[in-house]
Amino acid sequence: MPPTVRPLTPAALAALVVAAAAERLGEARERGVAVRVGVDGALAADTGPLADLVADHALATGVGALRVRARDFLHRRSVRLEHGPADVDAAYERAVDWAALQREVLEPLGDPARLTWLPRLRDPDTDRAAREPVRTAGPGALLVVDGPYLLRWELTGDLDVVVHLQTSDAALRRRVPDGDPAPGAWARYVGETAPAERADLVVRAEHPDRPALVTPG
Repeated sequence: MPPTVRPLTPAALAALVVAAAAERLGEARERGVAVRVGVDGALAADTGPLADLVADHALATGVGALRVRARDFLHRRSVRLEHGPADVDAAYERAVDWAALQREVLEPLGDPARLTWLPRLRDPDTDRAAREPVRTAGPGALLVVDGPYLLRWELTGDLDVVVHLQTSDAALRRRVPDGDPAPGAWARYVGETAPAERADLVVRAEHPDRPALVTPG
């Protein structure tokens, strides 16, 4: 059977993501860890607002929410743009410092002996270290991290709930300037990792203000 596609408002989608995470909160509190939620999508303009809504909805329901953006963990500009701003492979492999995101956020929030997190590593506008202090979270806190490629193999096991935003190549190319590597990098990611098959929630996001939940047939 073909999949079912159900239109939602962004607020209703955020509530669904929080509900999916809530199923893991009891166990997380018992273990003394956080629940790590990822909002995975090609463009920060899509993932950021949804992740903010998820964090706001969690706070409204009495769950402590922590907010992290992959774009605040970029490599230095000299590293990520070494081969030019249009290089597709560099956009996928070298834009975000995934090891730092794991080391400073994802892994310690899953470790009851640590339960710490760093809000930002680098300012994406100034390219300077953010110099944020490391913070401590409470057991059962809800981390919401957004960005592209969150279901890449290097992060396997580092996120507890992931919502994947599906965006077609045509829709991406309409929204980014000519020469932007995002469509090519996203196509490589989808081809290599099959994120829609591994995400907890899959959402069609051709128009970010009109998401639609995809349920397998």
